[in-house]
Amino acid sequence: MVKTDNKLYDVSAELDRVLGAPGTDSRREAEDLAWQEYNAQVLLDARKNAGLTQTELAERIGADKGYISRIERGLTMPTIPTFYRIVSALGLTVELHPAG
Repeated sequence: MVKTDNKLYDVSAELDRVLGAPGTDSRREAEDLAWQEYNAQVLLDARKNAGLTQTELAERIGADKGYISRIERGLTMPTIPTFYRIVSALGLTVELHPAG
């Protein structure tokens, strides 16, 4: 609950109203889109931190600049192998940890 103007605002109820209840198709689609946009921003920030242009990154992974642009705008998601090529080209690694 969030208090605004001396009124309680139920964020969960508002999310349910706008996006649908958890587990529904509309909620899953909204969550997928949110993750896609988040991942796009992470890759954009990582590229900039590496000091690379979109063209330079594209050349390193054997793609074109437009593809990198689409990824960074959240319009497309790279495949897992392409994601690992991007990560490697940025001088980064991926670590997987058990949930919990």
